Parts: sequence; C-alpha cells; structure tokens
Amino acid sequence: MRAAALYGILGPLSLSLAMTGLLATPATGRPLATPPATPTAPARLLTSAAGPPAATALAAAAPAWSAAPASAVPVSPALASPGLATPRGGAAEARGVTAAARKAAARGIAFGSCPRSEELSSDVRCGTVSVPLDYARPHGKHIRLTVSRVRASGPEARRQGALVYNPGGPGASSMTFPAYAAEGAFRKTAAAYDFVGYAPRGVGRSAPVSCQRPADFAETPTSSPQHPSAEFKRALVARARAYARGCARRTGAVLRHITTLNNARDLDVLRAALGEKRLTFVGASYGTYYGAVYATLFPRHVRRMVFDSVVNPGPWQIWYRNNLDQSLAFERRWADWRRWTARHHAVYHLGTTPARVLAAYRKATHRLARKPAGGHVGTGELQDAFVRVGYNDAYWDAAARALAAYLRGDSRPLIALAASESGDAKAAENGNAVYTAVECNDAPWPRAWASWDRDNTALARRAPFETWDNVAMNLPCAYWPLEHDTPMDVTARPGLPPVLLLAAERDAATPYAGAKELWRRLPGASLVTERKSGTHGLWGGPNDCVNRKVDTYLLTGRTPGRTAYCAPRAAPEPRPAPVPESGKQPALPGAPGSPEATGVPGMP
Repeated sequence: MRAAALYGILGPLSLSLAMTGLLATPATGRPLATPPATPTAPARLLTSAAGPPAATALAAAAPAWSAAPASAVPVSPALASPGLATPRGGAAEARGVTAAARKAAARGIAFGSCPRSEELSSDVRCGTVSVPLDYARPHGKHIRLTVSRVRASGPEARRQGALVYNPGGPGASSMTFPAYAAEGAFRKTAAAYDFVGYAPRGVGRSAPVSCQRPADFAETPTSSPQHPSAEFKRALVARARAYARGCARRTGAVLRHITTLNNARDLDVLRAALGEKRLTFVGASYGTYYGAVYATLFPRHVRRMVFDSVVNPGPWQIWYRNNLDQSLAFERRWADWRRWTARHHAVYHLGTTPARVLAAYRKATHRLARKPAGGHVGTGELQDAFVRVGYNDAYWDAAARALAAYLRGDSRPLIALAASESGDAKAAENGNAVYTAVECNDAPWPRAWASWDRDNTALARRAPFETWDNVAMNLPCAYWPLEHDTPMDVTARPGLPPVLLLAAERDAATPYAGAKELWRRLPGASLVTERKSGTHGLWGGPNDCVNRKVDTYLLTGRTPGRTAYCAPRAAPEPRPAPVPESGKQPALPGAPGSPEATGVPGMP
C-alpha cells in the first residue's frame, strides 16, 4: 500500500503505500523522518526504458486463495484471499521474544549523544537495542535498532513512562519524533511521557536493506501513464523482476526477516529495554497494522494504544486488496482537490469546473511527456508531486499554484514541488526497499501477470489517477524469490485494554472501511471519526476535537465511548501571496518558520 509522507505519504511524515511517498506523521508538515520513497523507482519506468518482451514469462503458479468478504474493488476470482492459516512463527518465536525481552530489560538502553547524521537537537538522546534477526534462534545473529528519546517535561510525580511512535510506511523511521514534544499540540502529552522514536529493522541505521543502487533509484525523468501500452507493461514486468532479484542479491539472508510479525516482536523487546511493563504506543498508517498485530500477540503487554489512519487488517486484505481499495480511494480524493481548485478559479485560473481542472492537468502531462521540466520532471514526477494532495490538503494550494505557473510558462514552482523532500537518494531507496520487503514477505500475492493486468485495467477505467502507479510500486511481489508469511487474524484477546482509533472519512491512503474493520475486530476499541475530511494522519493536526480526545485517552485512559465524531477541519484557503520568484515552496502550515509554527501544527 502506498503510504505517504510521514510523511503517510507513509501523513506528513511520508511513504510509499505503502506506498508512495508521503507518510503519516504527527502533524506538522515537517517530516518526522526521511521519506521512504516516492512511487518512482522500481515502480515507474524511466522514459528511456524499453523492457524486453515478457509475455512468455509472466505466469508463475498462483497461490491458493480462498473466499473472502466482498471488497469495494472487484478482483479476479483467483484473488479472493489467503487462507487463514496460522502465521509463520509459533512456540519457538514466542520463546525467542521472551528471551530477548528479558535480556533487553536487564541491559536497558545506554542513551547518549545522537550521531550528527540524525540532525536532532542536543536535548534528544540516542541509543540502540539489540534484537534477534530470527526469533526462532534468539541466541543467533542479532541486529541493532536505533532509538531516540526526550524526557517528559512535567514533574516527576506526573510522569507516565515512555510513549513510542511509529509513522508507518513500511519503511519510515520515527527517530525525529522527540522533536515534536515542543510543538503546541503535543505539549500536554509530552509533559507526562518520554517521547520515543526508533528506526524499525531494515530502516536507516537499523541493519539497512537495499534493492537497487540509490543513483539508479533516483534517476529521472520517469514516465507514469494512466492507461499504459502493452510495451510499457512489458517493461514494467521486466523492471519488477529485476528489482525483486536485486533485493535478494543486495540484502542477502536478512531480507527474509523484514516482516510485520518481526516488527511487532521488536516492539516488545523495545518495550522491555525501555523498562516498561506495558507499552504505550501511537501508530499511524502502516503503524496501525503492526500495532494491531502486536496487540494480538501481546495483549497483556498493552497499556494504551492509539491507531491513527487505520490500515484494514483483514487477512484477505493484506496486501493486494488493500492496494486496490487504496487506488479507488485516491480517485475520490483527487476529485476533491479538483472541485476545490475549480471553486478558486479566480486565484488559479485552472478552470471553473472539476473537468476543466482535469483538462489542465492532462495538458501539463502531455507537455511533460514531450519535454520534461528542467530535464528532470516528467509525468512520473508530476504524479509523485500531485499524489500528495490525496494525503494532505495542506498541499492543495501549492499544487494548484505550481500547475498554474507551469501552464503559464514558469516551470520553477513545479520543479520545486516535485523535488525530493529529503534529497537523499540512499534514504529514499532504503525506505522503498523496506516497504517492498515487508509487503512481499507478509502475504501471498497473485503470481500471474494476467491477474494483475485484468484487475488493474478494469480498475483504471474507474480510478485512473493512482492505479498503475500502485501496480508499479507492488509488482515486485509477483516475482518475490522468498517464501511468504500468512497474515495474522487480528483479534481482541484476553487482557487487551481499550484502544483508540482515529480515522478521516475520506482518507485515500487508508480508506475508512479499514478503521471500521479494526473497530469490529476489537470490541473494546473506540473509533473517533473526522467527518467529511481526507487528510491522512490526524493526531496533532488542526482539529482540536481530535486532539482533545487523544490527550484525554493518553493522559487518563478514558475513551469517548464506542464511537465519537468530530466536525471536519476547515477547508484550505488559497495563500494570499504567490509562490516566491525563486520557485521555492512556502513552508507548510505548522512547519518550523511558518506563521503557524508557534501554534497547533497544521498537518499530520
């Protein structure tokens, strides 16, 4: 699944869906971590790429799929759902977690100065925690996960321990999460809790994985047709095969162990290393899924959990169906942006109707296909830039201004909008590699290209905006060289306390049906819904109703009942000033240096 900027994509802390490039982050518009990758590189094809014919090599044996509940998106009968077998890992792994957690509790974490590469302030301290690569062999090879922490700011008597955050991805790090303790929306919580971030296995300095040379991953311009030709599809398949082989070749034996189940197990070892008997955790986007898996595996180790922008945990959804549903949801959110832009025609001059705004976007697409802007922004980069409007409405004004300026002959704002948020090709490639490894290892995928082609060709007739980009992001899983897990049947088990779910009705990255599915599976859960909104990642954003409910829950343990609703956030307004002559985009609401930075952060 494409996830967005922690960015949430991965909310603005960002992803890939995992998926494309924006992740969910506690809300300031400032990345919590280096973005894991836009849907560009293995997904998109360089405009010069010409893949070899692949028709004869497209059909591997399909996995057994069993009947599953109806999805919002019809899929081929063969793709119903993986059987609900026991997930990989039983007694041996359970004993391994117990042994590793016991050892971690005894050792603790030796926090000290953070490496300069983390770019953290001096009050944030860093350390590492050792976890088994393979929990079935807890005394075998270990890897180290990097951890960051800032101490609670309130009096000792009111402190409640550590609050661990994960922004999603897969492939995102929350090492910069402690920096949010000083932001207005988080101060009450930060007075009571140590804010703890970490890089999950495979991410950043935590035993990083790789599938491709970073320079190749970051190569531009790329092409992103909404209705690809047969030739483009053959090249897509060839690149997906090559990328899957590259993952195995560049990462080796570690690759098999980059999974959701191991992320959940690592979280329990981290809990023990922090000296916590029970875990207090906030997960956004993909973080909600492995948080839910953790709650299923370790219900008595849970103290409080907030799941922000909820991935559908149904075993039949992981991950192929979730990606289909996500593509459909992005189409709806893309239409929201076009309607908003049309209402502000007097500002942007892109058209008085959504259809005319779409025509303007297609005009830019055709122009970029002929001549990439600045030599680097092709149709793939345009798509990467505009998919952000589906993640967060704080991007709406910047996107409309950039498109308008480009069509008037000034490409600088579009080039700036399309630029990598981190500028770090190595980090982007690493994030994408982790995303791919987790999703491919977690669950069975269709192995026959004919199934992918049939399902997504049909879907693209209804939802062309994101469908084939999501295919490109995930197609390596069709050719994955390793054995996959079986998704866990997430459920409430004895000892699990009430948890809090946050969801926006029009969220594209994690459609609202996912929150309702997890709510159904956890009878003690409380679901807080932001009406008529679609920003991915709610905690810390401009909706005071949502933030009050999270504060109350984290500080007292009280939930607002089985369901609660918050009025929608205010619609974005066009900025009064045009994009600067430099082409540099103005700071997003809530980002350091913006007018709102001293108040409530403006985006997740």
